[in-house]
Amino acid sequence: MTKRQRKIRFTEFLVIGLAMGVVEDMIAILLATDTKLSWHVFLVAFSVALPFAFISEYVVDHPRFWEFLYGGDGK
Repeated sequence: MTKRQRKIRFTEFLVIGLAMGVVEDMIAILLATDTKLSWHVFLVAFSVALPFAFISEYVVDHPRFWEFLYGGDGK
């Protein structure tokens, strides 16, 4: 896999992970509180979802993550 393909794959999964995280956080905020949907609530959800999406894509999806985690070949 070339560097360009890795960057495209990373970006695709980051965007999808970020979108899913924001939607999940918005649902949780709306169900758990009596707040109305606003840009401020969206920005809070986005701010919470961004680091988790980045960590998920950059760390967990790294080809050698499971090898590092379990100290073997990942099987």
